[in-house]
Amino acid sequence: MVDAKALEEKLTVTRRQLAQILRELKKWKAPATVLLSLYIPPGRPLSDVMQLLRQEFSISDNIKLKKTRQAVQKALSSAMDRLSMIQKTPPNGLVVFCGEDMETRDFICFVFSPPEKVPVFYYRTDKQFHTEWLEEMVEEREALGIIIVERDQATIGLLKGTKLEVLEELEGYVPGKHKMGGQSQRRFDRIIEQLVEDFFKRVGEHANRHFLPLLEKGVLKGILLAGPGYAKLDFLKGDYLDYRLKRIVAPKTVDVAYQGIQGLKEAVLRAEGIIQTQLYKDAVNALEEFKKHLAKDTGMVVYGPREVKSALEMGMVKTLLIHESREDLEDWKSLAESMGAEVVVIPESLPEAEWFKNTFDGLAGILRFKLSR
Repeated sequence: MVDAKALEEKLTVTRRQLAQILRELKKWKAPATVLLSLYIPPGRPLSDVMQLLRQEFSISDNIKLKKTRQAVQKALSSAMDRLSMIQKTPPNGLVVFCGEDMETRDFICFVFSPPEKVPVFYYRTDKQFHTEWLEEMVEEREALGIIIVERDQATIGLLKGTKLEVLEELEGYVPGKHKMGGQSQRRFDRIIEQLVEDFFKRVGEHANRHFLPLLEKGVLKGILLAGPGYAKLDFLKGDYLDYRLKRIVAPKTVDVAYQGIQGLKEAVLRAEGIIQTQLYKDAVNALEEFKKHLAKDTGMVVYGPREVKSALEMGMVKTLLIHESREDLEDWKSLAESMGAEVVVIPESLPEAEWFKNTFDGLAGILRFKLSR
């Protein structure tokens, strides 16, 4: 009998491994519905799943085309064979992908537990594998909001990794110049300012709607304000954004000439340094603190895999710094989180990331209290 805990650990994949699996699965296409996708959420009895697959196997006898029937039955048999070796659904659930290339006769079958909980129970044979519920698990975990604002136009966008998207475009109505004089001019000016105020409020409400859920998930790391004139500064001074979002607005604004996706691209190009600081400020701050302890020889840092692991297991590590290129990144993250330590991933794009990687093997810890010597 296979040890249940050992099998569970073997089944569990990291985000990096999942990304590799998804890339492979997306290559597979079939002329008929022979590629099997199965999602089993936590708590779902495997006996129920096996019963469903056996029923599907019986139904597949009715498939008229022999080649298609054989391919479907091979996928179902392989899925059942692998699931029969698992006693219990893992805490994050299970995902199964099995299928045959009907032209080359190549065959794949993946059975694994993803890095996050499986959200649905789903079974289907189709012309492609259904990976949509796994895509979010490998997306970039940090994003930057962008607001391009004028007195009567605005674009709300999001930069997530290398993906730049328009979330919403807004338009208001603000009259242009006029030739009135005296009281009529002042009254007209007040009307215009009220229209601008109303538009800014609308932009703020829509930005809150888009960005607050991302902030609460820990995804949104900052907001960049851009625009062609002073409107962006007026927007920043006002109370149009939720106070939680206002706290993460970048201190510098960016001048851009356009709205829409073109404006977002221009903002990103003009604000490379600001964006890097906002997205990676946790990593920058952690590296600065680490360097400070090193320079002063405070005894409050530890590095080297054996030393870091020992300190983590004793609950002494406050912050774990780990370079994103380490193959065992997810293992260290799991250990650190289980011991209550904050995890800061050092991205390769940071100027000092290479120094950290080469000098300390991309792994170090900032301690809660000084190590006794």
